Amino acid sequence: MHFPVSGVDVLPFIPPLVAFLVSSLTTSAGVSGAFLLLPFQMSVLHYTSPGVSPTNLIYNIIAIPGGLYRYIKEGRMAWPLTWAVVIGTLPGVFFGAWIRIHYLPDPKSFKLFVGLVLLYLGYRLLSDVAGWNKKMKEQNKTMQKKFAEQVAKMKEINSDRVAAGLPPEAVVKTKTVSLKKIEYEFWGDTYSFSTIAIMTLALAVGLIGGIYGIGGGAIVAPFCVAVLGLPIYTVAGAALAGTFITSIAGVAYYHILAATAVAGNAAVAPDWMLGALFGVGGLLGTYVGARIQKFLPDRIIKCILCALILFLAFNYILQFFLK
Repeated sequence: MHFPVSGVDVLPFIPPLVAFLVSSLTTSAGVSGAFLLLPFQMSVLHYTSPGVSPTNLIYNIIAIPGGLYRYIKEGRMAWPLTWAVVIGTLPGVFFGAWIRIHYLPDPKSFKLFVGLVLLYLGYRLLSDVAGWNKKMKEQNKTMQKKFAEQVAKMKEINSDRVAAGLPPEAVVKTKTVSLKKIEYEFWGDTYSFSTIAIMTLALAVGLIGGIYGIGGGAIVAPFCVAVLGLPIYTVAGAALAGTFITSIAGVAYYHILAATAVAGNAAVAPDWMLGALFGVGGLLGTYVGARIQKFLPDRIIKCILCALILFLAFNYILQFFLK
């Protein structure tokens, strides 16, 4: 099948299948999967023009509601965190799209940028998994212990079948929201962080996300887990919601740029048909990923994601210097 906007030729079932597999894994960590689909589009489908960034954002718009619905239904949405991320991210997304068109239209330079972003994400996750941060290590041990105790308890109650997961009372309860601090309770523990700090981070994340075409959740989630010490079970929904809202804004902005002289001769318009196919697969995958997340220890989720991210990061960085 030929996609005239992007110039891609691919069998129509490939994009949704790839998107389903990717999003089923990444949604468990609060990431839509767009950060892995963009390398697939560039390296496998050879879609390297600036239009690949908003096409990736279309995937987010269609794919994310499935997983978001699960997190909202199960009460695992940290809404103050979500809105702080959205408010901070939006301005950055707009400026990032402008930088992408004017300063990173060349595929080789853009791949280096992608590789560096992925390297940072991989490092953050690796430091978390390896326990380099002592505070995070203790928090992770506590969460894993509670998770293991819950699994054992549920197996005793349901001896006729294998049962696992978070208990029904493991929901997010907001305690404090102000310009100074956001605080919430989850599964008996209280977590807090600076509102200004998360909004400042979100601004930088929006800038990178607007260039990359990922919405920002792929950067926010690892930071919240590895640096702020928040449990991934609460970060996942907030990161997805922030990515969803900023992706809508990003696609709209790219369309505006494509209709004006600002874009110049660059191919900026997104490929809606290709993005929609990725989105359909992602919609099913994010729902599945959000559903299975509470049955998986967060360490397993992080290890798999870390391996994928670092592999792609080193691959793109080496391509820049060796080709």
